[in-house]
Amino acid sequence: MLDKPDSLFGVHAQALGLWQRRAEVISSNLANADTPGFMARDLDFRKAMAAATGAVEGSTLPMTATSSGHIGGNAAQALADADRMAYRVETQPTMDGNTVDTQVEQAQFAANAIHYQASLGFINGQIHTMRLAITGSGG
Repeated sequence: MLDKPDSLFGVHAQALGLWQRRAEVISSNLANADTPGFMARDLDFRKAMAAATGAVEGSTLPMTATSSGHIGGNAAQALADADRMAYRVETQPTMDGNTVDTQVEQAQFAANAIHYQASLGFINGQIHTMRLAITGSGG
């Protein structure tokens, strides 16, 4: 049981990595808020999570393929497609072509941090429960 962390932590282990990746992208947007021509990007979490877990959006069962040429048969390709960044739709046009809206980015960063903390809290809770089951005490 301990050799398969996915069954212990569920999707939270994969989600944690995706939340971290999204935080890096949003941080990059904020760091380049004054760079002329910089275009803000974001990670589509739902698409990336579906690719990471092998689930089709709206379904919990992955598609079965017998050849790497089949649609959805190549998990590595699906994950690479999901990792592609999408450009944010600009809310206010600027003279220098920069599409970063710092207020939007800060709000997205805060929401992302909350999701990250929730996944981390779930994983910590599972570890605490396993420790309690093994040792018989919460300390």
